[in-house]
Amino acid sequence: MTRQDARSLSPEALEVLRRRAVAAVESGVSRSEVARVFGVSRKAVGSWVLAYKRGGDNAFTPRTRGRRPGEQLALTPMQQAWTVKKIIAGTPDDHGLPHQLWTRQAVAELVLREYDILLAHGTIAHYLMRWGLLDEPRLTEMTRRRADPEAICLASTRPRARLDLSRPVGPRRNLLSGFGNYYGDVNVLLAMSNRGAVYFAASNAPFDNAGTADFLRRLTNQLGRTPNVVVCR
Repeated sequence: MTRQDARSLSPEALEVLRRRAVAAVESGVSRSEVARVFGVSRKAVGSWVLAYKRGGDNAFTPRTRGRRPGEQLALTPMQQAWTVKKIIAGTPDDHGLPHQLWTRQAVAELVLREYDILLAHGTIAHYLMRWGLLDEPRLTEMTRRRADPEAICLASTRPRARLDLSRPVGPRRNLLSGFGNYYGDVNVLLAMSNRGAVYFAASNAPFDNAGTADFLRRLTNQLGRTPNVVVCR
């Protein structure tokens, strides 16, 4: 296949090509080799992989002209609002899930149980950033700056940017602001491992000493060991 051929593929065929290319990279094949085999540019492969990490399976679906961004999401605005409220209302075990703290997996299980919708972890990460509960690029930067690479990075944040669910999400805007009166003042306490695993809790109340101690106890139980925690932010 030539690169010109790839550009002339139908949306359905291009989706298949993207899925296969990303799957190859995820399995360990270099981006350069994937680009050579599939007859596309290395830059294109890189953009597909990045889109998948940010949006999960939604990144493969061809976009139809004239559709609004909110219509391309797997969860409706009401489903998103319900999920955010549940996350803020308590930890996963409060909702009958076998997890001490929220993770991508815990959120995915909550959505699957309630709406029978199976979301990839990349899609969950996209939603968490859209909702303002996590800012993973900032967490990654914080993790790189710590002195001990094996330590767990602990951070406390208060999401602030405001946005309506049905409108596009820019780099400095997310869901929580537009629903300030709906959700109340949201506080997030989170921990990130050197492998990028994120554990977090959200609450309308600030995390005081008792709340932080409970978070660390839950983190220890979920990890199955006592972690070396470094306060990064």
